[in-house]
Amino acid sequence: MVQTAREKRKQKVIEALNKARSMELHAIHQYMNQHYNLDNSDYGDLALKVKLIAIDEMRHAEMFAERIKELDGEPTTDAAAKTDKGQKVDIVFSFDAKLEDDTIEAYNQFLAICRDNGDSISAKLFETIIDEEQAHFNYFDNVSEHIQTLGAVYLAQIAGTPADTGTPARGFIAAEGGA
Repeated sequence: MVQTAREKRKQKVIEALNKARSMELHAIHQYMNQHYNLDNSDYGDLALKVKLIAIDEMRHAEMFAERIKELDGEPTTDAAAKTDKGQKVDIVFSFDAKLEDDTIEAYNQFLAICRDNGDSISAKLFETIIDEEQAHFNYFDNVSEHIQTLGAVYLAQIAGTPADTGTPARGFIAAEGGA
């Protein structure tokens, strides 16, 4: 069966959306693993924020899946990478800042693919999610800087904070006053 030019353009967009979805699935697993470890280490406030960000990533993964289905594609269930387990608190946030920074870079490229292939709806989806990923990056980068600058003093202030890690109805962006 020969694909039309339009079908080829749509396929390129679906591929970009699925790559993004696989990145979100990796982030979900990574952040939930970190959430459990931070909670077990008695860094409740940090654990809660990481969990809320993981929930945002779950929402992103579903948004990508819904768009893929609208384009008659099959959403991937494969994560882009394996979870890096057992991270110490002093590297979690710099690791996550880099993950978010890399995600923003990739999503900007995927956004360009959508525009180049005439899909303004998928491009707008990437614009929205890039804004939220930037908020995640800012949080992770800020905490990482505090840990690097203040070290044990900063972490001691957080140790023993309540985790309150029950199931929140909203993710980090919503809790911070966003979407």
